[in-house]
Amino acid sequence: MNRSMLKTSILALALAGASLSASAHRPWLYPQQTMVEAKEPWVTIDGAISEGLFDIDHVALKLDTATVTDPDGAVAPVPTPVMGKQRSSFDLKMDKPGTYKISLVNKSVMASWKDKASGETKRFRGTEEAFAKDVPAGADELRTTHMHSRLETFVSANRSSTGALKPSGVGLEMVPITHPTELRAGETARWRFQLDGKPLPAFAFSMVPGGVRYRGTLGEVRLTTDAKGEVALTLPAAGMYWLSASWPASQAKGAAPADAPAATRRYGYSATLEILPE
Repeated sequence: MNRSMLKTSILALALAGASLSASAHRPWLYPQQTMVEAKEPWVTIDGAISEGLFDIDHVALKLDTATVTDPDGAVAPVPTPVMGKQRSSFDLKMDKPGTYKISLVNKSVMASWKDKASGETKRFRGTEEAFAKDVPAGADELRTTHMHSRLETFVSANRSSTGALKPSGVGLEMVPITHPTELRAGETARWRFQLDGKPLPAFAFSMVPGGVRYRGTLGEVRLTTDAKGEVALTLPAAGMYWLSASWPASQAKGAAPADAPAATRRYGYSATLEILPE
């Protein structure tokens, strides 16, 4: 496996396992603010994979494939990011008033199969394109896990708008019924979760506030959607929060059981949201 494939696999596993335990390394996008009021609005977005939530303590998040959806719904690559050892960063000039969505979507495959010549078990982790090229078609005892993961955050320039908030209908997504840059402590927010465009009823997800190392406790809030795939919650104290979810809910480590399907899919979603003071 070459270095680029390995990096892709590590990122995919981190994203797909977005709701792992407190000791897990979490990938995140972090805007320095989510509502920018200025004559010429700019915002800096950081990206990292860290053990402490929003701490710069592990490795930089590769942002080469990240995109920005502008207030009119147009999608473009993010401005060229600067990638350091532990953090990536880019500055976004917001030429149009309204809300922008920053997204990082990753697709990858894990596979195992029996080599016909040697009888040995072969394994693969990498992109879907590399899988189609490197794994023999019709391989014996082929088992695959396709992973689709999405990281998001939202920023607004001088006013909020909804043109950037339309879901893609692909993978696991959070649809913000309450505008994501108009969240205020003590108010009620509504969100909907969907998978490939279909609502997810009784779907569990969680929120974790930043500043874990100062609290000494994770402070995770666990929530579940209703029959329509929606949830209403009274927003907690002001601050930056990391919302995360995965489907299916159980993503235990280790080898798949013998009766597991030969082809499975895993989805992950996370978003950084700012809750403003009352």
